This record gives sequence, structure tokens and C-alpha cells, in this order.
Amino acid sequence: MEDIFKYADELGPLKVIHVHEPSVNLKAILVVDNVAKGPSIGGVRMAPDVSTEECMRLARAMTYKNAAAGLPYGGGKAVLFGDPQMPMKNKEILIRGLARALRNEETYIFAPDMGTNEECMAWVRDEIGRVVGLPREIGGIPLDEIGATGWGISHVVDVALEYCDFELQGARVVVQGFGAVGKNTSRFLTAKGAVLVAVADSRGAIYNPQGLDIDTLLAIKAEGSCVTDYEDATKMDRDDVIDVECDIWIPAARPDVVNEGNVDRLNTKLVVEGANIPFTHGAEKILHDKGVLCIPDFIANAGGVICAAMEYQGASQAAAMQTIEEKLRRNTALVLQAVKQEGILPREASMELALERIHKAMSFRRFSLFSSAPDFI
Repeated sequence: MEDIFKYADELGPLKVIHVHEPSVNLKAILVVDNVAKGPSIGGVRMAPDVSTEECMRLARAMTYKNAAAGLPYGGGKAVLFGDPQMPMKNKEILIRGLARALRNEETYIFAPDMGTNEECMAWVRDEIGRVVGLPREIGGIPLDEIGATGWGISHVVDVALEYCDFELQGARVVVQGFGAVGKNTSRFLTAKGAVLVAVADSRGAIYNPQGLDIDTLLAIKAEGSCVTDYEDATKMDRDDVIDVECDIWIPAARPDVVNEGNVDRLNTKLVVEGANIPFTHGAEKILHDKGVLCIPDFIANAGGVICAAMEYQGASQAAAMQTIEEKLRRNTALVLQAVKQEGILPREASMELALERIHKAMSFRRFSLFSSAPDFI
């Protein structure tokens, strides 16, 4: 088992729970990172190669994200070992089993993530009721259907462009990861005049310098096909999308897709992180030194969790979308103002914003890093 304590610090994690039910081949991990602001919200990610380390890093990203967004929730994450393309009846067994195993873990609220969706959350609701991201038919705000995260990213791009030397109209966009976040981000940005020149999914990538038709791509993905089924484009290996010259590069897939070893291949002016922890901190530093603006994940992609939190509180879809726009535009502006005034990296400015709110919330708790522990501890 991995040494989880090497990742522990003053913020957390509060709990790391391993779930194993051999009879149905259920293996999962829950990390509840920090609950100073309230019970943790974080998605259930399904993939064959997830790990405790990845879960802990993602849970910490949720702590920062929820704090920066001003939500009354802490950060957590669950990862479920398995092929997300498995038959739905098999996936249902695993999701329901995970929900039952964590039925008493009230510090964690389930949400959708890569490999899970609103239907999966409906199964969780049926089992334990402690969940967000539900289908519309049972009172939810369907995050993927309305594109809550992509909607937020489009507004982050708007604000970030005030610190760049180009406009969105005609800007060349590359999206790495054409799932729920990538598809909706592409849809919102092209509607504002951007040109989508390359996209990648788990099976390949395509490139057309004249632009890709978003409606055709959406139809292809709706059929369950790969983006390489798009005809009017050059086909590439999945990872070669990093080499495509563009104005805006948006990672919307797995962690650490850009690192110190490949970041020099990027040829872009602006990075907006649609995925969680898609760049290593070293890669972000290299980009900053080159003059490339990089908006960190927990600032850029908070639209989904804001929508989920508002659903949990009974808000309407319209109110959620308006709140996403307002919060993400304000936070992006605060971060970039700090970058300009203090000469620091965007991630450093983002961390200052989040940590100030987390530490304040922790100071109100009985035992916190700001108060002396009683003698008997």
C-alpha cells in the first residue's frame, strides 16, 4: 500500500478509505481532504489506473476549488477502479456497491466525474441520497448536459484575454480531451467566434487549421465514436495534439498530461486548465517564464462544482449558471490582478486566495492549526 502519510500536511487529508468487495470486483478509494468549510464535495472518477496518490491530489484540488469559489463545502474525491466503457449494468453494480459501502460517511457528498455521469448519481441517490449532479427528471441540474464547467471556462477565457495580446474572435483553440468538459468548452468558445483547430480524445486526435465543425464533432461523439471519425481533418496520435500551434490550449482530460518533459512542445499563448491537475507545477513555471499565461485548474474549472453545490441547496439552473459566470469572472480577475501587482505565478496567486479562506474556516474549529491543542492530546 502507498505511504499516504507522506502527502499529509496541515490541511489534511482527514480520511483515506479503501473499499474492497471481491464478490463484485469492487475496488475504490475515498479521500476526504478538508472539511473546515463543510462536508466535502468531489466527483467519483472511474478509470483502470487510478491510485491513492491521484485521489489525494484530486481531493486537495477540490479543497482549493471549493474554497476559492466561496462554497460552504470542503474537498474530497473518490476513485473507482474499472473501465469506464464497461456495460452499464456492470457499472451500476459497482456504483451502487460503492454508495452502500460509504453510506455512513457523511463527510462526503457524491458527484460525477470522468467515467461517471448523472445516471450514475441517480443510482447513488437511490441507495443513500447524499449526492449532487442528478438527472433533470429527479430534480437535478444535469452538469454535463448544460455544460456547467465549460460555461465557466468560457468566462475565464474572456477575463484572461484582457491580459493577452489577442481577441477571442478568430482565436485558434486546441482542446485536449473531448469529453463532457472539452465538448462544452468548445461549443461555448466557438459560439463566441473562436476557431477550434484540433481536438483529442482517448483514442486519437484530429487537426484542421481552417477549423473543425463543432456540430459534426458533437454528433460523432453522441454516437459513441472517436474524433478520428471526423473526415475533413488530419488524423494524429492522441498525444500529438500538444504540438499543434494555437492561441488557446485547453487540457480537459487526465492529470499530468503536460509536465517538465513535454511542456516545451506547447506553442500557445494562453492555457486554461479544464481538467483537474493537468499540468505539473514545474510545467506551469516554465510556461510563466516564457510569457504564456496559465490559469490554474481550481480557478478555471469550478463551474461544475458551483452548479452541483447550488443544486444541493435547491437552486434553479438559471441561478446556477449566473452564479458560475459571476464567481469565475471575479476570481479570475482577482488572481490576474495579483499576478500583475505582485509578480507571482497564477497558481501562487490562486493558492493565496484559496488558503486565506481555508485558514479562516479552520480557525473556527475546535482543534485547528491556529489554536493550541489541549494537554491530553
